[in-house]
Amino acid sequence: MDDFLLFALVGGLGVALIAGPLGSFVVWRRMAYFGDTLAHSALLGVALGFVFQINMNLAVVVSCVLLALLLVSLQRQRLVATDTLLGIMAHSTLSLGLVAIALLDNVRVDLLAYLFGDLLAITVQDLYWIYGGGALVLLLLWRLWDGLLAITINEELAQVEGIPVARLRLTLMLLIAVVIAAAMKIVGILLITSLLIIPAAAARRLSRTPEQMACLAAVLGCLAVTAGLAASWRWDTPAGPSVVVAALAEFLLLYGLPLGQRAART
Repeated sequence: MDDFLLFALVGGLGVALIAGPLGSFVVWRRMAYFGDTLAHSALLGVALGFVFQINMNLAVVVSCVLLALLLVSLQRQRLVATDTLLGIMAHSTLSLGLVAIALLDNVRVDLLAYLFGDLLAITVQDLYWIYGGGALVLLLLWRLWDGLLAITINEELAQVEGIPVARLRLTLMLLIAVVIAAAMKIVGILLITSLLIIPAAAARRLSRTPEQMACLAAVLGCLAVTAGLAASWRWDTPAGPSVVVAALAEFLLLYGLPLGQRAART
């Protein structure tokens, strides 16, 4: 197997393993639009990385984290509805990123690679970032699992029981920011949220418990990466979108099966 194809497979599997459990919380807490907003801000992070000549993944994480903190602050002020605020921030940050990159002199940027992914261009350094950041995300999820489930079920009750609701909510946002940075080369800025949501939604069909759903989401994500990469190699299609199409096929297949109501409830 060629090195670039092996790196693509290993990198894609690493992101799928992270996105499965985290994507389950995105589905349970109905945070899909929030995930899109953070993903769109990643392009602004790319522009900042070029301007300050720093590691691109680090620049994306910083950009996503700052936006997450800004969103939390604005939500507390309740100046506008949350969905309106997310819509404004999502499209504004994406547009700011595009304009900033266009204004950069002597910098050639493959926008399609950032917007839709460039899975076949993954390097060893990217793999270190994916698996290092992924290990940190999974460790934190494991340590905070019970608390995150509690605030997902009922935030008011969790607060009464002394669980730090605001801190856990912010931590979840920061973890999503790390995964977005890791997944940027896999499926691109515009498709990152799909890798979080679709495998988790498909796993919900087969799961009886939250833990089962998180594990199955990771497995289905790995299958989607493998099938999408194989289809890309066979038919010369874009790798990132091919992975998303494979995940969609899994979702449609599972929801077409007569399994009854076995969705994971939290």
